[in-house]
Parts: sequence; structure tokens; C-alpha cells
Amino acid sequence: MPARRPAAAIEADLHDEFGAGTGSIDYRPVTIVNASEAKPIALKIELPIEAAVRSDRSDRSSDRSVWASIHPRLVDLIRSHDSTLLFVNSRRLAERLAGALNELAGEPLVRAHHGSLARETRSEVEALLKAGRIRGLVATSSLELGIDMGSIDLVVQIEAPPSVAGGLQRIGRAGHRAGALSEGIIFPKFRGDLVACAAIARAMHDGAVEATRCPRNPLDVLAQQIVAAAAMDKWDVDDLFGVFSCAAPYTTVSRRMFEGVLDMLSGRYPSDEFAELRPRVTWDRIRQTVTGREGARRVAVANAGTIPDRGLYGVFLAGAARPTRVGELDEEMVFETAVGDTFTLGASTWRVEEIAHDRVLVSPAPGEPGKMPFWHGDRPGRPLELGYAIGRLMRELTALPRAAAVDRLVRNHDVDAAAAEILLGYLADQSAAGGVPDDRTIVIERCRDELGDWRVCLLSPLGSRVHAPWAMAAVARIRRENGIDAEVMWGDDGFVVRFPDLEAAPDPALLLPAADDVETLVIQQLGATSLFAARFRETAARALLLPRRRPGRRMPLWQQRKRAADLLAVASRFGSFPAVLETYREILRDDFDVPALADTLRRISTRTLRLTVVDSASPSPFAASLLFSYVANYIYDGDAPLAERRAQALSVNQAQLRELLGDAELRDLLDPLAIDSVERQLQHLDPRYQVRTADGLHDLLLRIGDLDAAEIAERSAMSGIEASVDELERAQRIVRLPIAGHSRCVAVEDVARYRDALAVDLPAGLPAKLLDPVSDPGGDLVLRYARTHAPFTSRELAIRYGLATPAVESILRGSNARAGSYRASSAREGTAASGSTPMCCACCAGDRLPGSAVKSSRSSLTRSPDF
Repeated sequence: MPARRPAAAIEADLHDEFGAGTGSIDYRPVTIVNASEAKPIALKIELPIEAAVRSDRSDRSSDRSVWASIHPRLVDLIRSHDSTLLFVNSRRLAERLAGALNELAGEPLVRAHHGSLARETRSEVEALLKAGRIRGLVATSSLELGIDMGSIDLVVQIEAPPSVAGGLQRIGRAGHRAGALSEGIIFPKFRGDLVACAAIARAMHDGAVEATRCPRNPLDVLAQQIVAAAAMDKWDVDDLFGVFSCAAPYTTVSRRMFEGVLDMLSGRYPSDEFAELRPRVTWDRIRQTVTGREGARRVAVANAGTIPDRGLYGVFLAGAARPTRVGELDEEMVFETAVGDTFTLGASTWRVEEIAHDRVLVSPAPGEPGKMPFWHGDRPGRPLELGYAIGRLMRELTALPRAAAVDRLVRNHDVDAAAAEILLGYLADQSAAGGVPDDRTIVIERCRDELGDWRVCLLSPLGSRVHAPWAMAAVARIRRENGIDAEVMWGDDGFVVRFPDLEAAPDPALLLPAADDVETLVIQQLGATSLFAARFRETAARALLLPRRRPGRRMPLWQQRKRAADLLAVASRFGSFPAVLETYREILRDDFDVPALADTLRRISTRTLRLTVVDSASPSPFAASLLFSYVANYIYDGDAPLAERRAQALSVNQAQLRELLGDAELRDLLDPLAIDSVERQLQHLDPRYQVRTADGLHDLLLRIGDLDAAEIAERSAMSGIEASVDELERAQRIVRLPIAGHSRCVAVEDVARYRDALAVDLPAGLPAKLLDPVSDPGGDLVLRYARTHAPFTSRELAIRYGLATPAVESILRGSNARAGSYRASSAREGTAASGSTPMCCACCAGDRLPGSAVKSSRSSLTRSPDF
């Protein structure tokens, strides 16, 4: 794996491009016409009996489930209204709740409605509700927006809404007409949830929705739009930059970053190290024009949009005359499902008839029990404004006399008197345990777990967008100062750090990095996290670096992960690679709120934000709820998801495999005819892989390196190849260089490599940006040669480039360590000159060889003494 760029250098680029307050924005004048009218809302917060009597130590694990009282109440509400929408915060809960309500009612009372149902299915259930054939829908955010649902009498929200804006959108679906009252009921699931519900209810009445933030300089979307624009017209670079600078997200994008995206799209980065990194546009740096390359329009159309592919399998009706989509299933669930199994989707039961590589074929199985599906999804963290509102409410309630606090909750927060007493009792229990975290107080609570290890809980209402980077920075500091690999879990109400094998109580200061250092600590940790890998995969897909091969056909998630990991291995060596910078930007600014974290730490250091440290024998109510989530997070931590295990199986350590099997066994496993066939494909000598356009010829030189006229002709399937070469040379997309006594064509993006590795003279007039020194030019040329050839000798490589054999062998030794290439004898070895070093690159030996390349005989394996 190549070394990653130092965190300090990445941080500098992030500050230069994405720091707050960069430049000034000249907005066009507008006139705001406010024709709105305050929407009347009737809210009520009902706390189920089981949720009220449970202690928080057993919030979600008592013998009697909270649903035992919610389900009958929901059935009564649905039957007493003509149409009801029930909102939940996950698709799995939508399916479970719909099934449970229908079972309790003894009739098809409701149907599920969420984004993993096919559009046709969603339209069908909406029509059933409008026609009065069902009485309600159990939905996720799929019904938040202005979909024509007809008249809705009541909206029920299970758990606190994800935000004030989300709560208004959901409750506003009831009485969705001018002057009508929007009636809604919110059911908290436990006492801690009741606090958030009360704060949201007041904010909804006040219209205090969270601020809408426009992403600043999202480079992946910029790349996508540049390809789309260039695919339609030829653009002057200045004009193209001017057009994008007029869009609100890019008003402060720098010319340097814009040209960095053009570099990425035009092939400046080494596509020979990752075959999928193909140029999408042609950037003429002399004339300063940008045009689309062959296939750019198809790629832009087939991969447009910003919604990431989360690896969902389409579910289709088996035996249908035309493909009839039912919905989608998570890839992990499909891997755990067998033909003949039944599952529920949309409150209907389906039997699996066939599982293909990208879809599941099903048939209806009415009346049969089926397992509940699940989907892995990212729930957005609590908005900072809502966190402060919750904290402010807790602080003000604890300062009031009990009677006044009850009165306030009943009058201003839509909480009935019984629930208000329960909420205040919850805050009183927490206060007695050491302190209530609020908008002016952070509580750090230390206690031992069942094994005697210390668990430190930082309690705060600020939300996971602040807590996640805070926890990462704290773990980095703990590792740096104490050498302890602490475990951590974060949520909207704080984070937990477990200190294994520590006798004395941990110093609370370890959880409080300096405000000026926190972003550096987060960046240092971020590159090695699964979150970064996942976001990079999504960023690369949006930037058209990992396009789907065929429109409408999904790629299995494990393959996406593998391709993204391969690309990241190459991109991480280039700190200015836009997809890497965009991944950092998205996490630090969209997923996390690092500026808010830095402000919080600064306020703690100046004592404007109070810090309370509590040592307890048993967890407080707030900490107990957080620790329950901690246990749930780690209870199956050793069980990697099946898709992850499959991806890991592809990253086998080649050196250890050779040590296990031995060189002789590897040699015997490979078929020489298959090796020759693969080399012809890699070298584009196979007729199926020959170039057919001028763009294809340019891509060929980027992929396999320098070629003379005869070698180009061998790899071309088009007539007039000489004219195409001349055309590319006039456009300065390729140049002719003298290499080992021959005139060979080289892609202009590679000229600095050949200059620095072979000391060749370059023609005048080349763009200065392409002439920057290359860190390892010889290694780059050798690795590209290895990736596009079958096993070769150092003598062959030396002759190719006019170098001394010892010099080539020195480069080969360095390249072995850099890219996993290895020495291997082969059928060709007998023809090699004595003393020359046989060489084989890992991609030629494994990743690119078809199954037919491996001999069917297993005798070579049994000869190894290790078995």
C-alpha cells in the first residue's frame, strides 16, 4: 500500500479550499415575498405505560415490551380516523409495525411505505389509502414531501422526529390544505426520548426549523457536471469556470481546485495503476479548451445524480411477461437468504424463487409467515440547533419549581401532566446522580463495567455531528499520550470510551483536546476509518471514476468496495487528488460539524461552558441509555458482514501465499497458454481489445506506455492510423520521444516520467503543469510494464528502455515492495539469459487471469510439505 499524504498537508488544502469565510459572495438582488400563513398544529405527546415505568438501566431489555401498549393504542387511533399516516425512523420498523398492526387488527388495516419499495408499489398503496381500502400507511421519510396523498386526518410519529423540519413536514401531512388543522401525536419510546419530543414540539410551534446549509465546493458533483457539459459542447476553460462560479455551491471555488478536477478527468493521474481511472474529457492546455471524450455522454447519463448506491438488490416478480419490480433488499440480507425462504415487503409475503447476481426473483406467498427484512442505512445526526434547544429546555426545567415546570410542559410543549411528571422525575434522577448535561454544561461520568474496566461517558445534547469527531480526536489523543487502544461509540446524547486494563480512573482531560488541535487529530484518524472508505467509494462514483458498466445494472457492493479500495490505493499517493479532498470535505463539513466542536472545546477551555466530572458506582440514567447503545454496538463486533468478508478474501497477502505454497506450486498452477492470452488482452493485441478511435489511442498510451509506429499499428483496428497519430500530435495530446534508439509515441501526461527516468529531451512548448518532477519515475515505468505483461526478465526491460541490467534490477527490487510484484519462474524462464531476474506482477498472476488459467490438477498443492 503506498504511503498516504501527511495529514498536515491534507489539512492545509482543506483549509485553503473549504475553510469558512473564504472570499466574498456577490449575490444577485432578489425580492422576498412572504405570502405564508402560520400553519395551525395540534400536537399531543403520549408516553406509553411501559416506557414510563421502565428504569433506564433496562430501557430496551425489560420483560414487557413498550410495543405492548403502543400497538393497541395505534389500532384504536387508526380505526377512529378515516386516514392515518404513521411515521417511523427506519424501513425495518415500518415493515415490522405494519405487520404487527395488521396481525392485531385481524385485517389488512395498514401497508408499509418506504424508499425500498418499488415506485409502482408505492403508488399502489397510496391509491389504496385514497380509495379507503386501507386505513393507514406506515412510512419513513418517503412521505415527508409534497406527494398528493389526498386528505389525511391524523399523523402519528413513533420516536422523536429526526429534526424540527422533519417533524413539521411529517405532522403537516395531516390537514394538508389551506386553513386546515394539522393534527399529530408523538409516541416517545423511553424517558430520554420524551425530552427530545418536548423540545421539538415547542420548536415546531415556533417554526424554529434548522438552518439549510448549502454544500461548499463539492468536487465530485463538479466533476460530474464538467463531463456532462463537455460531452455536449466544446468549452473554453475560462467560460466553463465562469459558468460554475455562478452556481451557489461554487461561488468560492478556486481556479486551482477547478483545474485539479480537470486534471483528474483528463488523465493526468496515473490510470495505468488503476485501469478504471480513464480520462472522460480532453483538456487542451495550449488552446485552453475542454471537450468530451468517446463515451463521455453515455457515462454521464448512466451515472448521473448524487444518491449513492448502497448495494441494494432489486426484487422482481418471477414469471412476469415483463420485469415487474417489487422493491429492494439490502445486500447483506440477500446473502443470508436462500431459495424457498419467505420474507415480508410492503406488508406482503414473498417467496424467493431465484437469486441472481443483481436481483431476486419472487412469487407471492399470501398467508405464510415471513422474516422481516433489514436495511443498513445512515441516520443523520441530530442538528446542532436542535441539540441546543434540548439542552436549553433541560436547564430551564431543572431551574423551575416542580409545579411551574409541569405547567410549562403541559401548556407550551404538548406534554400531558402524567408524562410531564415522568420527564421531570427523569431529570431529577439524573441530577441526583451527578448533573444534567445541557446547553451550558458538559458532564463526564466515570464508572467501571462488569469486567472492572473503566468506561467514561461524555454526556451532551449536541448531537452526533459534534460527538463523532470529538470521540475520534479523544481516542487519537489517548493513543498518543497513553499508548492505549481505547474503544469508542458515539450517539446524539454523547459518547462512551472504554479503557481496558487501567487501574486508576482515567484523566477527564484526555477527552478534551485543544480546540486548535482537534481538526488535525480528526484528520489523522479519518483516513484509516471505514467511514472514510465508504464515503470515498460514494465520492468516486459521483465523480464518474467508478461508473456502472451498463445503465440500469447494479454492481454488487463487494465489487464496488474492491474497486474503490484499488482506486484509493492509487489516489492516496496524490494529496491533491480531488476525490480524496472531497471525501475529507464531505465528512468534516457535512457528516461532522468540526467548527462547532472546536467552538465547544474553546468554550470549555475559557470556562464559558461548564464541565462536571462525576465518579459513580453505577451508571446514571443518561449514561445507562448511552451504555446500552455501546453494548449493542460491540456485542457482535467480531462478526464481519458477509460482503466485507468477501471483499477481504480478495485482498490476500501475496507474499504469505507464496510462502505457504512455494514458487514451484504457483508455477505449476498457471497455464502458459492462458498467460499468453491474458497478455494479448493487456497489450491490446487481441482483436476484441484493439483501439478504434483517436481517443482510444490516447487512452492506450496512458494505459500501457510508449509505442512505436509498428506497435501502434498492431493494436489498431481502424484505417488511417497514421493520420490519427498525426492529429493527436498536432493537438499535443501525444509527443514523439527518442527511447532506446527508437522514436516512440508517449501520452503528453507522461512526459515528465520519461524525462526523469530516461533523461530524454522534451520538445518545447509543452504545458508547464505537466513538467513537474516525478517522485519515482523509474518505478512508475516498471510497474506499468509489469501490469501489462506476462512474466518478463530484467534483461527484456533493460533492452526496452536502453538501461543497464543492474540498474533495472535495482528498480525492480524497489517496485516489488511498492506494488506487491514478485519473482516467479515460468514457462518462459528457459529462454531467459543467464543471471537475468524473472519478474511477475501480482495483477498479471492473479487478478486478471481467468479461471481457465489454473490447471485442474491438484497434485501440485498436495506436494507442499506444509499440507
